[in-house]
Amino acid sequence: MKLSELKNKLSTVSNLTFVQPNGAFVPRHFHITEIGLVTKHFIDCGGTVRNEQTASMQIWVAEDFDHRLKPSGLLNIIDISKKILGGTDLEVEVEYQSETIGKYNLDFKGENFMLVPKFTDCLAKDNCGVPEKKLELVGAETEGGCCKPGGGCC
Repeated sequence: MKLSELKNKLSTVSNLTFVQPNGAFVPRHFHITEIGLVTKHFIDCGGTVRNEQTASMQIWVAEDFDHRLKPSGLLNIIDISKKILGGTDLEVEVEYQSETIGKYNLDFKGENFMLVPKFTDCLAKDNCGVPEKKLELVGAETEGGCCKPGGGCC
């Protein structure tokens, strides 16, 4: 989710709720402790230099059980963060404590913001000799590597 979409969704909800990948809600008394610009300048294993930027938002849960951040409060925090984010419509990455600091993408479903797991990946599979996953047609009759006309698989 990009910052613009986050802001649009915040204007449509009355409560601010985040759902973890396991379906559990982030406790309602969470804080947004920071929004920052994260720049990752790196070289992948194939030798390509890459530069990625995200808007990182950190969710933290304290013991102040009466705390409730409203959507308008998060909109205000996002507005303040323009000082460092500039006008770029960046992808939002959420940090939330699990076994260690977990990093999540953000999605929206119904009335809730969803923390979506992020996964590692090789960005240079063609250079690393990692085979592409091929779709296997189970029970398909093939003729020269293609579906046989009239075979019912295509």
